[in-house]
Amino acid sequence: MNSNLAYQDDAWKKRREELIDGEVVMMSPAATNHTFTASNIYYLFAHYLRGKKCTPIADGTTVYLTDKDHLVPDFMVVCDRDKIKRNGVHGTPDLVVEVLSPSTAKNDRSHKKDAYERSGVPEYWIVDLSNRSVEVYLLEDGRYKLDNIYILYSAEELEDMTDEEKTALVTEFKCHLYDDLIIRLDDIFYDLI
Repeated sequence: MNSNLAYQDDAWKKRREELIDGEVVMMSPAATNHTFTASNIYYLFAHYLRGKKCTPIADGTTVYLTDKDHLVPDFMVVCDRDKIKRNGVHGTPDLVVEVLSPSTAKNDRSHKKDAYERSGVPEYWIVDLSNRSVEVYLLEDGRYKLDNIYILYSAEELEDMTDEEKTALVTEFKCHLYDDLIIRLDDIFYDLI
């Protein structure tokens, strides 16, 4: 451990935490592929939303859903700019994306998903790096319903598939907020190491 007190103080300031159902939960440091993937998603939306009403917000911004739920999603879109304050987003985003990390996957799939659902986030994505997949959940009657799971298969996996199986693969999808925004799995998982 570094004995330099300035270094220790700086490391303490950089630690990240969330408040989930009233409990402080430490966030894991983001690994390279996690950061690349969240950045790729931000770039797709930032390019598309430039000059439009909605705002893409990258990782690191707190969303204050309730007094007990202060979360830091990997990406979100907010269409009501009045919700965006200097210290974060106060209110429900229109889209939230979480990129799974081994140490936080359980929270992303349960506690955080439940908090987003209770708060009325219309669309929630869970991006799984290990499976190169995107799970899209849509809010229907106050509950999340799994809309679809999109998987980017490796070259080796594709070799084992029949032509019919390859033809049936879905490698792009639309964000439900925008009819003309096509999300390609290649773009989400671009340039990972």
